[in-house]
Amino acid sequence: MKTSPLTERHKFYFLLLLGSALIFSSCVNTQKVTYFNNIEDGVIPSSVMNLEPVVQKGDILSITVSSLNPEASVIFNAPNLPIQNNTIAMAGNIAPASGYLVNQDGYIQFPVLGNILASGLSKQKLKDDITRMLAEKKLLIDPIVNVRFLNFRVTVLGEVARPAVVSVPNEKISILEAIGLAGDLTIYAKRDNILLIREEKGSKLIKRLNLNTSEIFTSPYYYLKSNDIVYAEPNSAKVAANNSTRQILPLVLSGLSFVAIILTRVF
Repeated sequence: MKTSPLTERHKFYFLLLLGSALIFSSCVNTQKVTYFNNIEDGVIPSSVMNLEPVVQKGDILSITVSSLNPEASVIFNAPNLPIQNNTIAMAGNIAPASGYLVNQDGYIQFPVLGNILASGLSKQKLKDDITRMLAEKKLLIDPIVNVRFLNFRVTVLGEVARPAVVSVPNEKISILEAIGLAGDLTIYAKRDNILLIREEKGSKLIKRLNLNTSEIFTSPYYYLKSNDIVYAEPNSAKVAANNSTRQILPLVLSGLSFVAIILTRVF
């Protein structure tokens, strides 16, 4: 049976509409999935402030002491024994740390010197305090004290390839490095709305960062601090992909295709 011209025209419009819908539904704004769209060749001045981490309650510190008398220094290094920390162990690939645990009152228990306030101090201030105490009590001559964090870590969650707790041995990491260690952002991540959660002075600081622009390089939040949480929010495409309406769409399109076939046979 020969189809009428009207039916052929209807088929053409239907296929054109169907093809357009598929094309537009798959379109992605590439500017939203690339980093630093407005960056140009040149030098970007750094606005990084003091990166010296501050000791917090629950931190684990490595404190080593040396002097001209190695035998007299041994007693101050003995407490660096393994401390099981459940939060660290749950990260999976991080071994239990060894060192001095800062208790909930903010103190560490140091040999001979007893309780020493650590919470709220920088590493340098704590180091100076311990050095001064050892010298004043004439426990050591010209003591050399070294303080390091054993649990400096950041958490990366959301639309990344491998959400993880990232251990930072050198106590310095940028947000880009942290995301890279988590396998980079997925295509569904909102690069212009990265959420940073930081605890400061007993409060939660919430900051949203835009990785689509070069302004991230001059942001005071470019470098992360210990216990920071970075969350990559999914974009609308990811939300739609998991939406029940999106799941029904293939069925609707199949039904329309079936109707089109029937119409071609009827007319």
